[in-house]
Amino acid sequence: MPFSLGPMELIVVLVIVLIVFGVGRLPEIGGALGKGIKEFRRTQKDGDEETRSRAESKAEKKNEGS
Repeated sequence: MPFSLGPMELIVVLVIVLIVFGVGRLPEIGGALGKGIKEFRRTQKDGDEETRSRAESKAEKKNEGS
C-alpha cells in the first residue's frame, strides 16, 4: 500500500465530512455507504460462484471428451 491513514488523518477527514455534510446527514450517508459495500460484496460473491461453476462445467466437458 503506497500510503496509510493514521488516526490524525482519519480525524481530519471526519471533521471535513462533518463540515461539508453536517451532523444531520451523517446517518443517511453512512447507511448509503453500508448498502453500497454490501451490494458490492454480494455482487463479487455471485461473480466468484459464477466463475467457479463455469470452470467446473468446462472441466466436466473436457472429461467427457476424453
